[in-house]
Amino acid sequence: MDHKTSWTPSPDDNLKGLTDKNAINEIEARGIAAAELFILQMDTDIVISTSLILEVHKIGFSELYEWAGKWRTTEVLVGQLNPPAPPQILQLLYQFIDNLNYKLDTFIAADDHVDNLVYAHYEFIRIHPFNNGNGRTGRLLMNLVALKLGYQPLQLYHREGESRRVYIDAMKSADKGDFEPLRNLIAKELLPF
Repeated sequence: MDHKTSWTPSPDDNLKGLTDKNAINEIEARGIAAAELFILQMDTDIVISTSLILEVHKIGFSELYEWAGKWRTTEVLVGQLNPPAPPQILQLLYQFIDNLNYKLDTFIAADDHVDNLVYAHYEFIRIHPFNNGNGRTGRLLMNLVALKLGYQPLQLYHREGESRRVYIDAMKSADKGDFEPLRNLIAKELLPF
């Protein structure tokens, strides 16, 4: 992961043929806001599933991209992270979702809440199931987990400034097996409803 935001490189990559990065960013932000609203209006008893994750991604990105709500079919490299090959994605997602739902059904202490949020966010990002929008979708999924646990949605970082660097550094540490910075970042933001 680097500190730069990935932009769509050419008009062929979006359905509207947009080349203005700010216009693309504005439409993406509208889509993510719609996906956030979708999650906020959801019954917190909902069971997390692959179809739910696909729907959240589709809501977030379908105004601009043909790949919205579809699993990744190409190899990618994300900074130091080498996500699994496309044929592994669905099996890994099923395992991840089974584990996540189990963790949510059996948590005991408040520390479990933070661990569940770290797991939900990082493991989803590690699998990297979509062509693009994995970080935003991962944060939306983490916020659904937060809502299910009785917490307000987390921000983790703002697009500009120091908080983004802190988040990226925490994710880089997690890539190396050190989850403490990400755990601390999440724990610091947890606010009950």
